[in-house]
Amino acid sequence: MKTTLEIQNLKCGGCANTINKKISILEDVSELEINNANNSVSFHYENENTLEKVKALLNTIGYPVVGHKNALTTKAKSFVSCAIGRLNN
Repeated sequence: MKTTLEIQNLKCGGCANTINKKISILEDVSELEINNANNSVSFHYENENTLEKVKALLNTIGYPVVGHKNALTTKAKSFVSCAIGRLNN
């Protein structure tokens, strides 16, 4: 299945780099694309549990799906993830 998730706090290539590295580790994810222009992450997966794992991982690193809580602590996590992504780029 292919899905596209609209996420919060996606600002730049550093953010995209971190998201790419973290989600690429998951076994059932393929054809991952991060689009900064429309704040989205698209990917293919086979197992329904994978979708929930991706959503949970995105939230953990500071990029919750639109409609989910985006507290100040979550925004702070995205800032740190962004900085790490820039350094590792």
